[in-house]
Parts: sequence; structure tokens; C-alpha cells
Amino acid sequence: MQIPEFPNLIHYAIPFFVITVILEIVLTVKVKMTEYEFKDAGTSIIMGLGNVTIGLFTKGIVLGVFLFFYEYRFLTIPFTWWAWVLVLFAEDLTYYWAHRIGHLSRFFWASHVVHHSSQKYNLSTALRQTWTGGFYTFIFWIPLILIGFHPIMVLVQMSISLIYQYWIHTEFISKLPKWIEAIFNTPSHHRVHHATNPQYLDRNFAGVFIIWDKFFDSFEPEIEKPSYGLVKNIETYNPLKIAFLEWYFMFKDFFTSKTSMIKKIKYFIKPPGWKHDDSGMVSKDLRAKWEKNKKVNI
Repeated sequence: MQIPEFPNLIHYAIPFFVITVILEIVLTVKVKMTEYEFKDAGTSIIMGLGNVTIGLFTKGIVLGVFLFFYEYRFLTIPFTWWAWVLVLFAEDLTYYWAHRIGHLSRFFWASHVVHHSSQKYNLSTALRQTWTGGFYTFIFWIPLILIGFHPIMVLVQMSISLIYQYWIHTEFISKLPKWIEAIFNTPSHHRVHHATNPQYLDRNFAGVFIIWDKFFDSFEPEIEKPSYGLVKNIETYNPLKIAFLEWYFMFKDFFTSKTSMIKKIKYFIKPPGWKHDDSGMVSKDLRAKWEKNKKVNI
């Protein structure tokens, strides 16, 4: 089978990203919304450029690993129109679980936290991407290769998904028609995902289709105005700190905690906020506390 050339769609999309970020800044000033934070946006853009640059190297690694596993595939799915429809849904379901695990395991959160570190929510936030995730998070997509999807097909669809998710990082779009909100990931749904309000924590992990969140009981509609950032914000515009600070804290907890090796290892496995002495609070604890307080106040 002839292998088609792998186009790097993210590179082609960069001019569009630049134009739309500038347009959003102009519109923000024109309608006098909350002041546009240029330092924050600048940091997000630097993180995005770093991600693309590192991606020139990691994409080669990922392609090599995918091609290796492709030799052990169970089936061979051809490059046909129906295969592209199939990989659209298969890749999106894979993204959902990879994304969800990225919030529930600190080892994967250490790279994903970068995307949530901004206390602003605009198109530049979409560009705030990890510098480390490309080296290991691709493992979640290996099952698609073993099923029989060609590595090029999977990588292209991963890029399409990432590009789709760019436009939903905005407060300019309130709610879309109900049928769109019911099926697709939208700005409203994704604002919830970026919010630190207790009821919004670890919700709406969707990539393209919000149906996965509804099916796996992780959906939350946008009702209360979202407050963005992290439960404990890092308060810095330094790209190096944003890229590596959580890695530092994770390994610090591992090496300095006075407990058994089994519990030390849990600092990599358990959700962010977990402590071996039960002094920490993870997202589900914060959500449960909020629900309890809500019932008391009714």
C-alpha cells in the first residue's frame, strides 16, 4: 500500500491563529470587555511556539513508534472515505480518555497543567501548550494503530482535533443552537472545562464531540460564570516555570515525603492535590464539599 505524505496541519494553521488572535484583541478593546492581558497572551504564544518547535522532533519519535506497532496490527484499514469518518470518532474517543486521565493522574497532569495555567480565557489560551507531553502522551493512541489505522491517518486526525479545539477558547461566543451544543464541543462547554469553580472541576473533557462526556457522566453545563486558571495558581509569566514547575513539585513530593515507597509512587499515579497523609484535596473532594454546602444553603 502506498503511504501518503504526512502534512503538518498545525504549521499551515499558524497564520490563521495569528490573524484571529489579533482580531480578538481588536474586538476586545472595541466592546470594552475585561482588559486584555498582553503579558499572559504573550506567554501563551511563546508556549505555543515552543510546542511547535519541540513537535518537529517529537512527531518523528511518535511516527516511528506508531510505525513499529503498525507491523503488529490486527487489521488493515484502507485510506478510504469511510475510514476517515471512522477514525474521526475513534480518535476523538481516544482523546477524551487521554484528556480525562491527564486530569486524574499527576504524571500526565504535569504536562497538561500548562494548558490550564492561564487565568484568562481567549484564543491565545489555546496556544498555551505543553513542552513535555509530546514525549509520552502519544501512548494512548497506540491502540488505534493496533486496530489497523495507519499512523499517518491517526496523526492527521490528531492535528485536525487540535485545530478544531482552537476556536472554542473564547468568551465572545455565548451559546450556539441547541443541536450543536448537544453534539459538539463548544466555547460554552470548554469554558466549563477551564474553570476552577468547584462544580466545573474535571468536567467536559471533549475534543470535538461532547457526546462522550454525556455518555461517561462527566458533562457539566455552563451556568455560573467561570473563573479560570488553577485551583492554586502559579502566578508567573515565565515560560520555563510554566513548562516545568509541576514536574519539579511532583518529584519534590516523591523524594521528600516521609512515607513508604508505595505511597511515594502514588504521587505519580494519584490526581493532583493528593497527599500521602490525607492532608490534600483532589478535585472530587472539592466538588463534594461544594455540593454539601449547596444542600446546606438551600
